[in-house]
Amino acid sequence: MSTMNTVGRPTTPNQVETRPATLTGGRGLLQNEALIFEGDGWGKTGVDLPEPKGDASDLGDLVRKDPIGLPGLSEPEAMRHYVRLSQKNHAIDLAIYPLGSCTMKHNPRLNEKMARLPGFSDIHPLQPQSTVQGALELMDQLAHWLKTLTGMPAVALSPKAGAHGELCGLMAIRAAHEASGEHEKRRKVLVPTSAHGTNPATAAFVGYTVVEVAQTDDGRVDVADLASKLGDDVAAIMVTNPNTCGLFERDILEISRLTHEAGAYFYCDGANFNAIVGRVRPGDLGVDAMHINLHKTFSTPHGGGGPGAGPVVLSEALAPFAPAPWVVSDGDGFRLIEREEEDAAQAFGRLCAFQGQMGMYVRALSYMMSHGSDGLRQVAEDAVLNANYIKARLSDLMSAAFPEGPCMHEALFDDEWLKGTDVTTLDFAKAMIDEGFHPMTMYFPLVVHGAMLIEPTETESKAELDRFIEAMRALATAAKAGDVDRFKGAPFHAPMKRLDETRAARAPKLRWTAPEGSNLAAE
Repeated sequence: MSTMNTVGRPTTPNQVETRPATLTGGRGLLQNEALIFEGDGWGKTGVDLPEPKGDASDLGDLVRKDPIGLPGLSEPEAMRHYVRLSQKNHAIDLAIYPLGSCTMKHNPRLNEKMARLPGFSDIHPLQPQSTVQGALELMDQLAHWLKTLTGMPAVALSPKAGAHGELCGLMAIRAAHEASGEHEKRRKVLVPTSAHGTNPATAAFVGYTVVEVAQTDDGRVDVADLASKLGDDVAAIMVTNPNTCGLFERDILEISRLTHEAGAYFYCDGANFNAIVGRVRPGDLGVDAMHINLHKTFSTPHGGGGPGAGPVVLSEALAPFAPAPWVVSDGDGFRLIEREEEDAAQAFGRLCAFQGQMGMYVRALSYMMSHGSDGLRQVAEDAVLNANYIKARLSDLMSAAFPEGPCMHEALFDDEWLKGTDVTTLDFAKAMIDEGFHPMTMYFPLVVHGAMLIEPTETESKAELDRFIEAMRALATAAKAGDVDRFKGAPFHAPMKRLDETRAARAPKLRWTAPEGSNLAAE
């Protein structure tokens, strides 16, 4: 692998490119861009507005006396500002986004087109239900296919993210124990050491005591430890499958049997459903509740704080406690059951004000319909194939955390191979930025020292995987060859150079402050 330096000659992976600083701060086609508050647009606006006809006398002493503190930009200035900022970010439309346990896959534009249809994007949750029959029918179809894919009889669509789905599932479990009169004695939730961090947090939020379950040397739930901790004081277990180590829990049926035998419920974290969709039905494994991240498995925009969606499928035992609302159809069309009465008499309540994220529903159903059953099965197969390809091609240079056997949708490496190099997982990740790649997930799961968790997803081509792998191999070779400076100073080519991350976390600068003596303020 080689790159081109500023005079057109190739550089080898072991050579750190040097170049003189530019006069403008730009780098070729990448423009330097100051904060929007640091520009000179304080005395102008890109929009002409008529003078107000009234005055502000009715506001009394609330009338603003100082400048508003917002800069004014013309349309081309505003466009260039945000385009330049966008070029400083990595994006799934630019290259592979290998964050493990995040499933950063391509978002088909067909999904976006469907979500922007007026009948879906321009409706309001308070409209009469007779005027949104198409939207309700779409929700009904989505619920049908989620139940079909998971082998579960009921689903709550309204949760807005994975952790919100966990909350929904545990609240349904709590309601079931309350209905049976066992809630007061069942106060514990068992969570494996390799679980997603939201699992124990959600259990604690609902009021349960969290008990950790050990992990075996091959990265799976220690069934013996689980059995020793199950009893009539346990409300539920929370197991991620495939788990956070990128492995399928081969003892999942035994885990389910032991849990139900103890009178507890089996909550499955479905964040990794992408690895088994179309191939495994969680209901067949004895799962009682599982959230599905629509923005992971069914390819909707991911990150940036949302919007997301985390529907929860429920077993027959928990279905009566599903939160309102849900869609039903009869001779008069589709309608919502929104109150805890009649069919919803045992519902534990509501999780959000309305019906959830409509745009996510449209995108998810579009994804399902465009793939079909065979396509969804191939999603899982390709995701697993791509991860195992990365594992196989890097394992001779990097140490796989669990080398025996195949992984599922993500390949997990530890930092054993870096011992004696004076290069850390963080150093290696910084050097990846210089090669044009977003780093993989680092130091997670916590059960693996110096973890490097790579999830390629099913949407990456072999050519893109090979490009990523060759960069990783080149960096690994450089680290083992003693080229420490390349890593300790990285990234050299990013807009922001190596930061003091501890200081940045403890004393972040989150707000622009006007220069001293200025009456401008970013308020």
